[in-house]
Amino acid sequence: QVQLVESGGGSVQAGGSLRLSCAASGLLFVTNRMSWFRQAPGKERELVAGINNGGMTNYADSVKGRFTISRDNAKQTVSLQMNSLKPEDTGVYYCNAYDYLTNNDYWGQGTQVTVSS
Repeated sequence: QVQLVESGGGSVQAGGSLRLSCAASGLLFVTNRMSWFRQAPGKERELVAGINNGGMTNYADSVKGRFTISRDNAKQTVSLQMNSLKPEDTGVYYCNAYDYLTNNDYWGQGTQVTVSS
């Protein structure tokens, strides 16, 4: 059974930092592209950042230069370092795993990030 367990969410003032982590189990981590998505109230879920099994990354324009995604294949974890947080970064952040071999998509339960002005 695949499990993605997020941690590290919370409340912070604008300009602050948070680090999200996602621990994966039940899947072959190295064949998965790992991503972070977020969903703000009343909005659709959007991609924040992704990293493939070779370490190549991509980011939403709104977070470039402020957020950094990284992965540790040995520990089967993916992290999102979020700096210079803005109120518009508020939302539920979800960890996602996309398996290249099976085309399966997996989601974590989400963790709340709230940035106050």
